[in-house]
Amino acid sequence: MARLINNIRGAAFRRCVSTVALAVLGMALARPAGAQFSGPGPTISTPETATVTTDRSILYPPAQDPLLAPGDLITVHVFDQPDYTPSVRLGTNGNVLLPLVGTVNLNGLTVTQAERLLEQKLRDAGIYRNPQVTIDVTEGPNQAATVAGEVHAVVPIIGSRRLLDVLAVAGGLPATASHVITISRPGVPQPIVVDLGTDPLHSQLANIPIFPGDTIIVSRIGVVYMVGAFRTTGAIPLNQYSPLTLMEATALSGGLNFQGKFNDVRLIRTVGDHRTVVKLDIQRIMHGKDPDPILQPNDIVFLPDSTLKASISNGSLGTLLGIVSLLISVIRY
Repeated sequence: MARLINNIRGAAFRRCVSTVALAVLGMALARPAGAQFSGPGPTISTPETATVTTDRSILYPPAQDPLLAPGDLITVHVFDQPDYTPSVRLGTNGNVLLPLVGTVNLNGLTVTQAERLLEQKLRDAGIYRNPQVTIDVTEGPNQAATVAGEVHAVVPIIGSRRLLDVLAVAGGLPATASHVITISRPGVPQPIVVDLGTDPLHSQLANIPIFPGDTIIVSRIGVVYMVGAFRTTGAIPLNQYSPLTLMEATALSGGLNFQGKFNDVRLIRTVGDHRTVVKLDIQRIMHGKDPDPILQPNDIVFLPDSTLKASISNGSLGTLLGIVSLLISVIRY
Protein backbone atom coordinates (compact mmCIF):
# COMPACT_ATOMS: atom_id res chain seq x y z
CA MET A 1 0.00 0.00 0.00
CA ALA A 2 2.83 2.41 0.95
CA ARG A 3 4.59 1.70 -2.41
CA LEU A 4 1.31 2.37 -4.28
CA ILE A 5 0.88 5.69 -2.47
CA ASN A 6 4.49 6.67 -3.25
CA ASN A 7 4.01 5.75 -6.90
CA ILE A 8 0.86 7.87 -7.06
CA ARG A 9 2.65 10.81 -5.38
CA GLY A 10 5.62 10.46 -7.75
CA ALA A 11 3.38 10.41 -10.81
CA ALA A 12 1.50 13.46 -9.54
CA PHE A 13 4.74 15.32 -8.89
CA ARG A 14 6.06 14.44 -12.36
CA ARG A 15 2.83 15.68 -13.92
CA CYS A 16 3.19 18.89 -11.91
CA VAL A 17 6.79 19.37 -13.09
CA SER A 18 5.77 18.63 -16.67
CA THR A 19 2.98 21.18 -16.37
CA VAL A 20 5.46 23.77 -15.07
CA ALA A 21 7.84 23.01 -17.96
CA LEU A 22 5.04 23.35 -20.50
CA ALA A 23 3.94 26.59 -18.89
CA VAL A 24 7.49 27.93 -19.08
CA LEU A 25 7.74 26.99 -22.76
CA GLY A 26 4.30 28.46 -23.36
CA MET A 27 5.38 31.72 -21.78
CA ALA A 28 8.52 31.78 -23.91
CA LEU A 29 6.69 30.95 -27.11
CA ALA A 30 3.76 33.23 -26.44
CA ARG A 31 3.54 36.07 -28.92
CA PRO A 32 3.22 39.47 -27.27
CA ALA A 33 0.18 41.42 -28.28
CA GLY A 34 1.05 43.84 -31.07
CA ALA A 35 -0.74 47.12 -30.71
CA GLN A 36 -2.07 48.51 -33.96
CA PHE A 37 -2.29 52.30 -33.99
CA SER A 38 -3.91 54.33 -36.71
CA GLY A 39 -4.75 57.80 -35.61
CA PRO A 40 -3.77 61.43 -35.61
CA GLY A 41 -0.12 62.30 -35.23
CA PRO A 42 1.64 65.64 -34.97
CA THR A 43 0.74 67.98 -37.79
CA ILE A 44 3.60 68.18 -40.31
CA SER A 45 3.45 70.57 -43.21
CA THR A 46 4.53 68.98 -46.47
CA PRO A 47 6.91 71.33 -48.33
CA GLU A 48 6.20 72.02 -51.95
CA THR A 49 8.69 70.88 -54.53
CA ALA A 50 10.87 73.81 -55.54
CA THR A 51 11.11 74.72 -59.20
CA VAL A 52 14.68 74.96 -60.41
CA THR A 53 15.58 78.38 -61.81
CA THR A 54 16.50 78.25 -65.50
CA ASP A 55 16.64 81.95 -66.41
CA ARG A 56 20.33 82.57 -67.16
CA SER A 57 19.91 86.32 -66.66
CA ILE A 58 19.06 85.57 -63.03
CA LEU A 59 21.61 82.77 -62.57
CA TYR A 60 24.48 84.69 -64.18
CA PRO A 61 23.82 88.41 -63.73
CA PRO A 62 26.48 90.97 -64.64
CA ALA A 63 28.98 91.90 -61.96
CA GLN A 64 27.20 93.83 -59.26
CA ASP A 65 28.46 97.07 -57.78
CA PRO A 66 28.50 96.45 -54.01
CA LEU A 67 26.54 98.74 -51.76
CA LEU A 68 28.26 100.55 -48.92
CA ALA A 69 26.79 100.16 -45.45
CA PRO A 70 27.71 100.96 -41.83
CA GLY A 71 30.74 98.97 -40.68
CA ASP A 72 32.44 98.81 -44.10
CA LEU A 73 36.14 99.72 -44.13
CA ILE A 74 37.08 101.53 -47.33
CA THR A 75 40.32 102.85 -48.77
CA VAL A 76 40.16 105.90 -51.04
CA HIS A 77 42.70 106.41 -53.84
CA VAL A 78 43.18 109.42 -56.13
CA PHE A 79 44.92 108.70 -59.41
CA ASP A 80 48.50 110.01 -59.55
CA GLN A 81 48.26 111.18 -55.92
CA PRO A 82 50.01 108.49 -53.83
CA ASP A 83 49.90 110.63 -50.70
CA TYR A 84 46.10 110.59 -50.56
CA THR A 85 45.07 107.06 -49.47
CA PRO A 86 42.89 107.42 -46.36
CA SER A 87 41.28 104.30 -44.87
CA VAL A 88 38.06 104.98 -42.99
CA ARG A 89 35.15 102.97 -41.67
CA LEU A 90 31.54 103.94 -42.20
CA GLY A 91 29.88 104.85 -38.94
CA THR A 92 26.52 103.63 -37.75
CA ASN A 93 24.86 106.45 -39.69
CA GLY A 94 26.96 105.80 -42.81
CA ASN A 95 29.14 108.90 -42.42
CA VAL A 96 32.90 109.01 -43.05
CA LEU A 97 35.39 111.75 -42.26
CA LEU A 98 37.90 112.22 -45.08
CA PRO A 99 40.87 114.58 -45.32
CA LEU A 100 40.29 117.67 -47.52
CA VAL A 101 36.62 116.68 -47.88
CA GLY A 102 35.13 116.50 -44.39
CA THR A 103 32.11 114.44 -43.43
CA VAL A 104 30.33 112.59 -46.24
CA ASN A 105 27.43 110.17 -46.00
CA LEU A 106 28.01 107.08 -48.16
CA ASN A 107 25.32 104.82 -46.70
CA GLY A 108 23.41 102.91 -49.40
CA LEU A 109 25.56 104.16 -52.26
CA THR A 110 27.26 101.79 -54.66
CA VAL A 111 31.04 101.96 -54.89
CA THR A 112 30.78 103.75 -58.25
CA GLN A 113 28.30 106.30 -56.88
CA ALA A 114 30.54 106.94 -53.88
CA GLU A 115 33.55 107.47 -56.18
CA ARG A 116 31.66 110.04 -58.27
CA LEU A 117 30.49 111.81 -55.09
CA LEU A 118 34.04 112.10 -53.69
CA GLU A 119 35.35 113.39 -57.03
CA GLN A 120 32.73 116.14 -56.93
CA LYS A 121 33.61 116.99 -53.32
CA LEU A 122 37.32 117.27 -54.16
CA ARG A 123 36.59 119.49 -57.16
CA ASP A 124 34.29 121.70 -55.11
CA ALA A 125 37.01 122.07 -52.46
CA GLY A 126 39.43 123.30 -55.15
CA ILE A 127 42.05 120.73 -54.18
CA TYR A 128 42.27 118.83 -57.48
CA ARG A 129 41.28 120.01 -60.93
CA ASN A 130 40.04 116.69 -62.33
CA PRO A 131 40.43 113.98 -59.67
CA GLN A 132 39.84 110.30 -60.50
CA VAL A 133 38.78 108.48 -57.34
CA THR A 134 38.70 104.73 -56.75
CA ILE A 135 37.38 103.05 -53.60
CA ASP A 136 38.43 99.63 -52.33
CA VAL A 137 36.21 97.84 -49.82
CA THR A 138 38.89 96.15 -47.72
CA GLU A 139 36.67 94.87 -44.91
CA GLY A 140 33.04 94.85 -43.97
CA PRO A 141 30.40 92.80 -42.19
CA ASN A 142 28.06 93.38 -45.12
CA GLN A 143 30.46 92.00 -47.72
CA ALA A 144 29.56 88.41 -46.96
CA ALA A 145 27.12 85.65 -47.85
CA THR A 146 25.22 83.71 -45.21
CA VAL A 147 24.86 79.93 -45.41
CA ALA A 148 21.98 78.51 -43.35
CA GLY A 149 20.15 75.22 -42.90
CA GLU A 150 22.19 72.02 -42.77
CA VAL A 151 25.34 74.17 -43.12
CA HIS A 152 26.00 77.27 -41.02
CA ALA A 153 28.60 79.84 -42.01
CA VAL A 154 29.22 83.46 -42.93
CA VAL A 155 31.60 83.61 -45.89
CA PRO A 156 33.34 86.90 -46.77
CA ILE A 157 32.83 87.93 -50.40
CA ILE A 158 34.65 90.75 -52.12
CA GLY A 159 33.14 91.20 -55.55
CA SER A 160 31.70 87.74 -56.21
CA ARG A 161 32.52 84.07 -55.58
CA ARG A 162 31.18 80.85 -57.02
CA LEU A 163 28.56 78.76 -55.22
CA LEU A 164 30.76 75.67 -54.87
CA ASP A 165 33.58 77.81 -53.47
CA VAL A 166 31.27 79.29 -50.84
CA LEU A 167 29.94 75.84 -49.86
CA ALA A 168 33.49 74.50 -49.64
CA VAL A 169 34.52 77.36 -47.35
CA ALA A 170 31.42 76.66 -45.24
CA GLY A 171 32.57 73.05 -44.73
CA GLY A 172 30.89 71.24 -47.62
CA LEU A 173 27.56 69.46 -47.78
CA PRO A 174 26.89 66.79 -45.13
CA ALA A 175 25.14 63.52 -45.96
CA THR A 176 21.80 64.88 -44.76
CA ALA A 177 21.95 67.96 -47.02
CA SER A 178 19.87 68.29 -50.15
CA HIS A 179 21.62 69.13 -53.41
CA VAL A 180 18.81 71.52 -54.27
CA ILE A 181 20.08 74.88 -53.03
CA THR A 182 17.91 77.96 -52.50
CA ILE A 183 19.45 81.44 -52.70
CA SER A 184 17.73 84.61 -51.51
CA ARG A 185 19.28 87.65 -53.21
CA PRO A 186 18.50 91.30 -52.46
CA GLY A 187 16.68 92.89 -55.37
CA VAL A 188 15.51 89.54 -56.80
CA PRO A 189 11.81 89.00 -55.99
CA GLN A 190 11.83 85.20 -56.18
CA PRO A 191 14.34 82.81 -54.56
CA ILE A 192 16.93 81.32 -56.90
CA VAL A 193 16.77 77.49 -56.88
CA VAL A 194 19.81 75.55 -58.09
CA ASP A 195 20.12 71.76 -58.41
CA LEU A 196 23.75 70.72 -57.98
CA GLY A 197 22.93 67.11 -58.86
CA THR A 198 25.50 64.32 -58.48
CA ASP A 199 27.28 64.70 -61.81
CA PRO A 200 30.37 66.97 -61.50
CA LEU A 201 29.82 68.28 -65.04
CA HIS A 202 26.24 69.22 -64.14
CA SER A 203 27.44 70.78 -60.89
CA GLN A 204 29.77 73.05 -62.83
CA LEU A 205 26.80 74.36 -64.81
CA ALA A 206 25.06 75.17 -61.52
CA ASN A 207 28.17 76.82 -60.05
CA ILE A 208 26.63 80.28 -60.23
CA PRO A 209 28.20 83.49 -58.86
CA ILE A 210 27.39 84.50 -55.29
CA PHE A 211 27.29 88.17 -54.29
CA PRO A 212 27.48 89.99 -50.94
CA GLY A 213 24.15 89.89 -49.13
CA ASP A 214 23.11 86.53 -50.58
CA THR A 215 21.57 84.00 -48.22
CA ILE A 216 22.22 80.38 -49.23
CA ILE A 217 19.74 77.91 -47.73
CA VAL A 218 20.78 74.25 -47.65
CA SER A 219 17.70 72.19 -46.84
CA ARG A 220 17.63 68.77 -45.23
CA ILE A 221 16.74 65.66 -47.17
CA GLY A 222 14.42 63.07 -45.67
CA VAL A 223 15.69 60.31 -43.37
CA VAL A 224 14.40 56.89 -42.36
CA TYR A 225 14.68 55.78 -38.73
CA MET A 226 15.70 52.17 -38.03
CA VAL A 227 14.71 51.05 -34.53
CA GLY A 228 14.82 47.73 -32.69
CA ALA A 229 16.69 44.51 -33.46
CA PHE A 230 18.87 45.85 -36.28
CA ARG A 231 22.62 45.59 -35.92
CA THR A 232 22.91 49.36 -36.25
CA THR A 233 20.02 51.62 -35.33
CA GLY A 234 19.65 55.27 -36.24
CA ALA A 235 18.74 57.54 -39.14
CA ILE A 236 19.52 56.71 -42.77
CA PRO A 237 19.53 59.66 -45.22
CA LEU A 238 17.43 59.19 -48.32
CA ASN A 239 19.07 59.66 -51.69
CA GLN A 240 16.95 62.18 -53.57
CA TYR A 241 17.82 60.59 -56.92
CA SER A 242 16.94 56.94 -56.22
CA PRO A 243 14.35 55.27 -53.96
CA LEU A 244 15.27 53.37 -50.81
CA THR A 245 13.55 50.04 -50.13
CA LEU A 246 13.19 48.17 -46.85
CA MET A 247 15.80 45.58 -47.85
CA GLU A 248 18.29 48.31 -48.79
CA ALA A 249 17.71 50.09 -45.49
CA THR A 250 18.19 46.79 -43.65
CA ALA A 251 21.50 46.26 -45.43
CA LEU A 252 22.61 49.80 -44.56
CA SER A 253 21.73 49.03 -40.92
CA GLY A 254 24.10 46.04 -40.92
CA GLY A 255 21.41 43.38 -41.18
CA LEU A 256 19.15 41.73 -38.62
CA ASN A 257 20.01 40.57 -35.12
CA PHE A 258 19.18 36.99 -34.12
CA GLN A 259 16.55 37.99 -31.56
CA GLY A 260 14.52 39.98 -34.08
CA LYS A 261 10.93 38.97 -34.71
CA PHE A 262 11.22 38.75 -38.48
CA ASN A 263 7.52 38.22 -39.18
CA ASP A 264 6.46 41.30 -37.19
CA VAL A 265 8.31 44.27 -38.68
CA ARG A 266 6.40 47.51 -38.07
CA LEU A 267 6.48 50.25 -40.71
CA ILE A 268 5.25 53.46 -39.07
CA ARG A 269 4.40 56.23 -41.51
CA THR A 270 2.95 59.70 -40.91
CA VAL A 271 1.16 61.48 -43.73
CA GLY A 272 -0.05 64.93 -42.79
CA ASP A 273 -1.68 64.47 -39.38
CA HIS A 274 -2.46 60.75 -39.81
CA ARG A 275 -0.18 57.96 -38.61
CA THR A 276 -0.45 54.35 -39.73
CA VAL A 277 1.32 51.16 -38.69
CA VAL A 278 1.77 48.32 -41.20
CA LYS A 279 3.05 44.86 -40.25
CA LEU A 280 5.51 43.20 -42.62
CA ASP A 281 7.25 39.83 -42.80
CA ILE A 282 10.84 40.59 -43.70
CA GLN A 283 11.68 36.93 -44.37
CA ARG A 284 8.97 36.73 -47.03
CA ILE A 285 10.34 39.95 -48.53
CA MET A 286 13.87 38.48 -48.54
CA HIS A 287 12.67 35.42 -50.45
CA GLY A 288 10.68 37.47 -52.95
CA LYS A 289 7.30 36.29 -51.70
CA ASP A 290 6.19 39.80 -50.71
CA PRO A 291 7.03 43.10 -52.45
CA ASP A 292 9.89 45.18 -51.07
CA PRO A 293 8.23 48.45 -49.95
CA ILE A 294 9.76 51.80 -50.88
CA LEU A 295 10.41 53.92 -47.81
CA GLN A 296 9.43 57.55 -47.55
CA PRO A 297 10.92 60.46 -45.56
CA ASN A 298 10.42 60.20 -41.79
CA ASP A 299 9.35 56.52 -41.95
CA ILE A 300 10.09 54.53 -38.79
CA VAL A 301 11.00 50.85 -39.24
CA PHE A 302 10.68 48.97 -35.94
CA LEU A 303 11.85 45.35 -35.56
CA PRO A 304 10.70 44.03 -32.15
CA ASP A 305 12.51 41.32 -30.20
CA SER A 306 11.22 37.76 -30.04
CA THR A 307 10.89 36.66 -26.39
CA LEU A 308 12.05 33.11 -27.14
CA LYS A 309 15.02 34.24 -29.24
CA ALA A 310 15.99 36.82 -26.66
CA SER A 311 15.88 34.17 -23.92
CA ILE A 312 18.04 31.84 -25.98
CA SER A 313 20.42 34.67 -26.79
CA ASN A 314 21.00 35.75 -23.19
CA GLY A 315 20.97 32.19 -21.77
CA SER A 316 18.00 32.60 -19.42
CA LEU A 317 15.83 30.05 -21.25
CA GLY A 318 18.61 27.48 -21.23
CA THR A 319 19.09 27.91 -17.49
CA LEU A 320 15.38 27.53 -16.80
CA LEU A 321 15.05 24.43 -18.98
CA GLY A 322 18.13 22.98 -17.31
CA ILE A 323 16.51 23.31 -13.90
CA VAL A 324 13.34 21.63 -15.15
CA SER A 325 15.36 18.77 -16.68
CA LEU A 326 17.23 18.35 -13.40
CA LEU A 327 13.94 18.10 -11.47
CA ILE A 328 12.63 15.49 -13.90
CA SER A 329 15.84 13.46 -13.54
CA VAL A 330 15.58 13.58 -9.74
CA ILE A 331 11.99 12.29 -9.85
CA ARG A 332 12.94 9.46 -12.15
CA TYR A 333 15.67 8.27 -9.89
